[in-house]
Amino acid sequence: MINLENKNIILTGATGGIGNSIVDTLVSLKANLLVTGTNEKKLNELNNKYKNIICMKQDISDHDQIEAFIDACHNKLGDRIDVLINNAGITRDNLTIRMNKDEWNEVINLNLTSTFLLSKSVIKKMLKKKNGKIINITSVVGHTGNLGQANYSASKGGVSSMSKSLSLEYAKKNITINCIAPGFIETAMTEKINEEYKNQLKSKIPMDRFGIPQDIANCAAFLCSDLSNYITGETIHVNGGMYFS
Repeated sequence: MINLENKNIILTGATGGIGNSIVDTLVSLKANLLVTGTNEKKLNELNNKYKNIICMKQDISDHDQIEAFIDACHNKLGDRIDVLINNAGITRDNLTIRMNKDEWNEVINLNLTSTFLLSKSVIKKMLKKKNGKIINITSVVGHTGNLGQANYSASKGGVSSMSKSLSLEYAKKNITINCIAPGFIETAMTEKINEEYKNQLKSKIPMDRFGIPQDIANCAAFLCSDLSNYITGETIHVNGGMYFS
């Protein structure tokens, strides 16, 4: 039932585990994709795998370049952006008393401020068509908090709250803004967690396992599609029952 044929979609953070899975899923649903990341090698691999997607190396933490970047995306996609998926994010974990200003600022600047600026620039384009969707990938820890992640929790919680405000501002213009909040997903990031802590985390998940990137990609595909046209301002939690909003 999900058909994304002729949908022009921008995806940031395309080279990570969740990003890769979103790319695979959206390509299979025939979307027109423009993907970004900072890992040139992985972008080239994506480009070789899918000849029909547009890959751009872009550091979205450089806020002065975001407007020009969205202009370039708009041109490459034929002057129409249907969906923006803000998936790029970083962690700089540390206990609060040890966390320095750089560790705080880097995470807030990329995860929250860049998401705001990308959304702002894309909304300007979508307003001309009076149509569009923004999907922000947040995190369960933006709602629950987590040890050593005051910066990351603040950034992801901020994205969820910001998305609600944006959805109120632009609902009448037929622009929807929603979030997906993954729980613990099997990616390179969670592979670094030691087994003892992994078992502690799994004990808090009713389904007794981590999710897989495809779980997030499936939700993203639904929110990209016309099936979600009457949903805005929501955060969909994909976490195996670990947290209920």
